[in-house]
Amino acid sequence: MQSKGAAIRKRTQIAMANRVMFLWVAGVSVIFGVALVGTIFLTQMLLFNEKVLSEKNKTVATLTADNNNIQELESQIRVLDTNQALIDSKASSDDQAIQVILDALPSDANSLALGASIQNKLLAGIRGLTLNSLQVDPVIGVESLASDTSVQDASIGSVASSSEITFRFSVSGDDDALKQVLLNLEKSIRTIDVISLKIEGQGSTSVMSVQARAFYEPVRVVQLRDKTVR
Repeated sequence: MQSKGAAIRKRTQIAMANRVMFLWVAGVSVIFGVALVGTIFLTQMLLFNEKVLSEKNKTVATLTADNNNIQELESQIRVLDTNQALIDSKASSDDQAIQVILDALPSDANSLALGASIQNKLLAGIRGLTLNSLQVDPVIGVESLASDTSVQDASIGSVASSSEITFRFSVSGDDDALKQVLLNLEKSIRTIDVISLKIEGQGSTSVMSVQARAFYEPVRVVQLRDKTVR
């Protein structure tokens, strides 16, 4: 009987030991799993914070460079304000000299304004000159002709690939008048590139046909923006 009771106690102790071992293994597994998940989470947070700090450093570097460039830009503008050639080309005595540069390269493709400038300033007031025709082409993709023949903006914010406005005109007059037209084109503050020029004699007068182009520079917007870091 004693040997049989001892055997039962041993089995009971072995079973209890197995249960204790199972509980320890289960507990250690849970702790290890929690520690592993926590380690992965902390690693992800660390990498994310590094990315955020990297983007912040880039922003600080960009702002620092911009602030330094602003000082140099202001210095260059002050020098341009003393440029005699710009001062002599001012449209109004109240304008700053830098305004001449802005007028020479406008920020929008306004073909109507260019046509009016050519007709009223470059071709007007020349003795013995007759304007036969003047045509300014709207910029494809930026301007379009409406039914009332006025030019309207077709796509706000879009930029033409060429950033140029083509035009053509025909004038007639004597040699001095035609020569003055070419001088006016050369002296214009707008950059005008003459593509073709044709002069034909018609009795005592000559007819000059000119095809040319002017340019504009789309406005650049500088602003701060938010960036989402993932």
